[in-house]
Amino acid sequence: MNKTIEIKSLSIGYPAKKDTKVVATNINASIHKGELTCLLGANGIGKSTLLRTLSAFQPKLSGEILIQGKDLEEYTDSELSHIIGVVLTDRLDIRNMTAEELIGLGRSPYTGFWGTLNKEDREIVKQAIGQIKIEDLAHRMVHTLSDGERQKVMIAKALAQETPVIFLDEPTAFLDFPSKVEIMQLLHRLSRDTHKTIFLSTHDLELALQIADKLWVMDKTQGLTVGTPEDLSLNGDLSTFFARKGITFDMETGLFRVNNEYTHQIRLSGHGRKYTMVRKALARNGILANREVESDIRIETGNKIEDKEYLIYIRNNPPITQTSIEGILNVVKENCLETGKNTIEKFLENH
Repeated sequence: MNKTIEIKSLSIGYPAKKDTKVVATNINASIHKGELTCLLGANGIGKSTLLRTLSAFQPKLSGEILIQGKDLEEYTDSELSHIIGVVLTDRLDIRNMTAEELIGLGRSPYTGFWGTLNKEDREIVKQAIGQIKIEDLAHRMVHTLSDGERQKVMIAKALAQETPVIFLDEPTAFLDFPSKVEIMQLLHRLSRDTHKTIFLSTHDLELALQIADKLWVMDKTQGLTVGTPEDLSLNGDLSTFFARKGITFDMETGLFRVNNEYTHQIRLSGHGRKYTMVRKALARNGILANREVESDIRIETGNKIEDKEYLIYIRNNPPITQTSIEGILNVVKENCLETGKNTIEKFLENH
């Protein structure tokens, strides 16, 4: 695949006469056209600094940034406006302007001083609106739009700018979860449909793992790690990066989960969604449950979602049947896991 952006030995930060603040060093990576790339990292690690540096909003400290084979510093401001579109995270407070008019501002690099749109410009704006599927928003006033709707309008504005590269800074920051998913899926689709290079910073780790083509993971110890979500999952880079209190990478699901403190263990058998959901519910209640655990208590979930019964075994006794995960939790919490002596025998006496 064609490299749109190539970074070599890049150092970023804030230059000063004394005590230059270095945020990150020795960054080497590339971004390809037609891919959605997500930049991840803890607060304060330098994600926004890197994004501003790539956007030419602030100077690099050293190294090279090549965009379409040309050094970023060799572009004029006018040329950059034809190469890079930027969508920032700031909330908009615009009145007396329709969404279509705001999108039309994306044509400003082409319209000259007066900013008057000709027939071709209006057609490009119309196409951008169609690509985002926001025809119903076009004549709405910007200040009446929800955060999710405004973000779609800003992405349409970037499309109307007709740049091969689009950078987005936390595009889902103020959105509810369904809107976050919608925006991320939209950006992924646009990278495919338009063959643009789309690069964004985000804190929405779970969505990035499921939707991004490539991840850039910034860390003070490891520097920048780049790869597909799947490769970074399998080689342990994601587990290492997020090996902090409260977060664990689940190799079975390829996602992160809360790192529960376990006080009990139960053997859990089965496959598929039912197994995953029972395991999740038990973990939330401090119970480690999986196929490898050896215990006197065993739960069978079955392999098919149509199977309505869950079976709980205590030693060699006949199984106790439950028809819901809530029922499993009630049995386990009220009988098996009570403090005191010989809780298994107490469970058997009650059943």
